[in-house]
Amino acid sequence: MSHQSSDAREQRTLLQRVVAASMAGTVVEWYEFFLYASAATLVFNHILFPPSNNPFDAVIAAFGTYAIGFIARPVGGIVFGHFGDKYGRKKLLQLSIVLVGVSTFLMGCLPTFDQIGYAAPVILVTLRFIQGFAVGGEWGGAVLLVAEHSPNKERGFWASWPQSGVPLGNLLATAVLFVLTAVLTQDAFLSWGWRIGFWLSAVIVIIGWYIRTKVSDAPIFEEAQAEVVEEDAGYGVIEVVKRYPRGVFCAMGLRLVENIHYYLVVTFTITYLSLQVGIENHEILGLLLGAHAIHAAIVPLIGKLTDVVGRKPPYLVGILLTATWGFFAFPLYDTGEPFMIFLGILAGLIFHGFMYAGQPAIMAEMFPTRMRYSGVSVGYQVTAIVAGSFAPIIATWLLRETGSSVPIAIYLAVAAAISLVALVFTRETRGVDLMEVDRMDAESRVARRKGKLDDLPTA
Repeated sequence: MSHQSSDAREQRTLLQRVVAASMAGTVVEWYEFFLYASAATLVFNHILFPPSNNPFDAVIAAFGTYAIGFIARPVGGIVFGHFGDKYGRKKLLQLSIVLVGVSTFLMGCLPTFDQIGYAAPVILVTLRFIQGFAVGGEWGGAVLLVAEHSPNKERGFWASWPQSGVPLGNLLATAVLFVLTAVLTQDAFLSWGWRIGFWLSAVIVIIGWYIRTKVSDAPIFEEAQAEVVEEDAGYGVIEVVKRYPRGVFCAMGLRLVENIHYYLVVTFTITYLSLQVGIENHEILGLLLGAHAIHAAIVPLIGKLTDVVGRKPPYLVGILLTATWGFFAFPLYDTGEPFMIFLGILAGLIFHGFMYAGQPAIMAEMFPTRMRYSGVSVGYQVTAIVAGSFAPIIATWLLRETGSSVPIAIYLAVAAAISLVALVFTRETRGVDLMEVDRMDAESRVARRKGKLDDLPTA
């Protein structure tokens, strides 16, 4: 009995170490990704683009470069997914954190538009693409490292922890910018202060990379890797789309409203409150700071809930609540009252948590191990091209053209309806054994081969 208890403790300690390694890198990479998102509104529209009489024009241009990162993410997801299924999650995660760290540090060294003209936004776009490429490969590897180590009955809880790394990264980015905007004058912040946040990434990257050297891939992956070599089993993006199209398209559909909603709450909110309501930047960042902290805390709780009631019910709650958010949040913003604004932001992030917490478990359970990295990366990242990347641009354009937040709320509600359809077609997978998923995949593969042999002409 004591021997079993000792083994259980060792396994739990290992799992906690894996969670820490995944979260360390996730916090770092999303700190840098969201630092850019905030800087796109607060800084880049002022110093890296040509001046304009309409303040919305420079914001839209800055969000255009912001969107480049999202376009690069599926490319990174495809490449990292392919090689991650072949060589392992750990190696690719170490590479991704270095790439995103270098590109972010160099953003802090960028000359302004006044200094080098249009070369400034061109270099920014290049670095943003590299950053997005690396982040595109990060998520799938991070969540799978945890999901493949997790017990079947607790996968929703443990795999949700890397999801908390996203709001924690955003929290860290917001905190840095909040301090900088609070202690520096506007001129000092725009001149050099904003660069400090980007340069700090070098320190955080070194810490995250070191932690990731201390973990290894799950045994289930090592078995699947041997199977790929011995049986010449397929892997990669083409194979997963060919064999598991339902899983890929359901994952993409589920992501649509979640991704649009998140970037309306954490990115477009800054634009709306700054330009439409007239709230000072440091006040906006302070409100976001508290909301991000609560968001990070509730994600594992909702992850635990998915282990109890299933993956789909919490997601359904999140979709339905999100469909209402734009209709009450923007009126709350329009009051100009800090408490009302905070309620609008916090409600948006809580609604998001109901969808976001269960995604790693849902998507991991859709695909066999030999192609899981590719499957979750494509399902998760491709949607970002039409969702998170364009959401702030579309919202800003709608606000500029109509002067009203109602079209933005309708845009979000339509996205919710699409994700609701995807949820209907998604299978409930709570408690599924990943080895059973692999076994069924192997049987299907054998049946296909047998079918091909039966179709061959006899002598």
